[in-house]
Amino acid sequence: MKISIFGGSQPKPGTPAYEEARQLGELLAKRGHTVMTGGYIGTMEAASRGASEAGGHVIGVTCDEIERWRPVKPNQWVAEEYRRETLIERMQVLIGDCDAAIALSGGVGTLTEIALMLNLMVVESMHRRPLALVGNGWQSVFDQFSTQFDVYISGKLSDFIQYAEDVTTAVKTIETGLQSLETLEKE
Repeated sequence: MKISIFGGSQPKPGTPAYEEARQLGELLAKRGHTVMTGGYIGTMEAASRGASEAGGHVIGVTCDEIERWRPVKPNQWVAEEYRRETLIERMQVLIGDCDAAIALSGGVGTLTEIALMLNLMVVESMHRRPLALVGNGWQSVFDQFSTQFDVYISGKLSDFIQYAEDVTTAVKTIETGLQSLETLEKE
């Protein structure tokens, strides 16, 4: 299965956030999954590195728009590059071409990826797929959002988002979700 990993570009090698993303990539690769990231630095690099070093396949979804804005190139652990022109097209691939997604800590870009994927599933523009958010930060954000804006939300966000305290739990969570979806499709 192709698993997209969302997360910030700030983590540097040796930091806890970088090592967490590297461990996630490694866990996914060892379980036979293809890792799909934004292909650049930080969380994307760490997850790509972990997957590659564990013998897994890494797809980096890159775009011209980012490279004009920031002087970066795809990280060295990307085995296959899906190149797009714009950031929106890049997000469409990361969200639309995955079988599941896991979000680590990040900023506005990570929040955008989560929110877009969530909204596409809520309005049934995209088939439901597992979306696991790692860490208390995301749960706090979405709990607050649900509380403050509950009249604008149809259904429960918990029907679409699973929370995990660490990457090991996140991997188990998405695999359970994938198995559940396979069972539903067979019925």
